[in-house]
Amino acid sequence: DCPRECYCPPDFPSALYCDSRNLRTVPVIPPRIHYLYLQNNFIADLPEESFRNATGLKWVNLDNNRIRKVDRRVLEKLENLIFLYMERNQLKEVPAFLPPNLEQLRLSTSQISTLPPRHKLENLVLLDLHHNKLSDGVFNKNTFKGLKNLMQLNLAHNILRKMPPGVPSAIHQLFLDRNNIEDIPSDYFKEFPNLAFIRLNYNQISDKGLPKNSFNLTNLLVLHLAHNKLTNVPFISAKLEHLYLNNNSIEKINGTQICPTSLVSIQDFSPSDLDSVPRLRYLRLDGNPLKPPIPLDLMLCFRLLQSVVF
Repeated sequence: DCPRECYCPPDFPSALYCDSRNLRTVPVIPPRIHYLYLQNNFIADLPEESFRNATGLKWVNLDNNRIRKVDRRVLEKLENLIFLYMERNQLKEVPAFLPPNLEQLRLSTSQISTLPPRHKLENLVLLDLHHNKLSDGVFNKNTFKGLKNLMQLNLAHNILRKMPPGVPSAIHQLFLDRNNIEDIPSDYFKEFPNLAFIRLNYNQISDKGLPKNSFNLTNLLVLHLAHNKLTNVPFISAKLEHLYLNNNSIEKINGTQICPTSLVSIQDFSPSDLDSVPRLRYLRLDGNPLKPPIPLDLMLCFRLLQSVVF
């Protein structure tokens, strides 16, 4: 039952390899297939009969095709589908009626400019929409409603000027590089108790657009703010481990002011007393109009620093 255009590995009977075969349509997929590889072809449409007998599919890779249209009933029948990869296509909107068990949806590098609400994707953990045409008007407080388990959201390389509203509170990683974001609302990140990783490189953020305690977040470990318009180092929490501030307009650093802990309380630091010492290990400051040497109070505060790029 193996389609002649594809390869069915004898030692992996649930997989079907149809990638890089110059296909223009989806071949007939046997019911036994769980893992389907269709990337690097010339498929333009997914009509209703696609995957008709393959309702057991768990993993579908359609990256790097020419898909413009997905019939509304194609995907919702795939009740076991967990991973859907459709990067580098020509979609103008996120496909409708996605299966409820989906955990990863990758739709980067396309033409997507509309994003209808996704109320039934309660199992979605990763949503990747980077390199599309999403603007502020696409987002409202209900856009992500129902995505209560979403942990990673990638909206980098779009045309946003504002932080997206309604991001699910379960989020762990938020990617917003290469947009046109100018400011961050007060307490924006306070809604996300698990947020550990933020990327805001290549935006238009200035000191004026950054409330003082924006990044004083308990669980934040990595913060990227490179290539913005900052003239001061933002206040950070004692738990932050990696801070990227390269290519801003920072002219001077006051280690005492930015230290998340009183310098007095860590004067007598001992290796056994890690709780009282800021955790910052990597600090990048190159590309700023700073002159060496590195301020002594900066080193006194961040005793665990392993690398400073100045």
